[in-house]
Amino acid sequence: MRPTLLIDLDGTMTDPAPGIIGSFRKALVDLGHEPPPFESLGWIIGPALRLSFPRVMGEGADAEAAVSRYRVHYGAGGMYDLTVYDGMIEALAALRDHADGMYVCTAKPEPYAVPILERFGLAGFFDGIYGAALDGSLDDKADIIAKIIAERGVDPARSVMIGDRKHDILAARRHGMASIGVTWGYGGAEELTEAGASVLCERPSALPDEVARLVA
Repeated sequence: MRPTLLIDLDGTMTDPAPGIIGSFRKALVDLGHEPPPFESLGWIIGPALRLSFPRVMGEGADAEAAVSRYRVHYGAGGMYDLTVYDGMIEALAALRDHADGMYVCTAKPEPYAVPILERFGLAGFFDGIYGAALDGSLDDKADIIAKIIAERGVDPARSVMIGDRKHDILAARRHGMASIGVTWGYGGAEELTEAGASVLCERPSALPDEVARLVA
């Protein structure tokens, strides 16, 4: 069986911590908040920022204002402050050869995801790039998967979601889709296992073999 693959971006293909966390902290400063240390904010990578800012600013905080300030800094260059994980280019090339289709499925808004993937030479591996909307209407990863299924005719029973956070795994389960949790990102083995990942993968170079075993 040639599977359809849905692959997360942040924490799965790239390590975006400098740009995301840096812009997050600058937004907090803009709004008069003392930002937590950089090293303590890895958890913000993956979920929608509209959900993350209130956890730092407090209930009742103006999350939209925070997101707006974040985008000022992120769009000014923070979006490109990242690295592609070692072995990821080779892994994507191998997966492309054995997949029925490949789609980016990210909680990052599409207007940021597309130029990032193009800048770092990743866009050409994919048949489509799907991300969140700037207005927050697709902040739930399961809604992004639903959009891919509807627009591309994807069969969940023949598809695999690959991601580093529980949100990827839980979204896949809602659609009856298998999943691979990658442990080099920001969720970790415990989070991914508790969320119900079908299998775990420890390094990008192992992804093709893990996909092959999962769909065999």
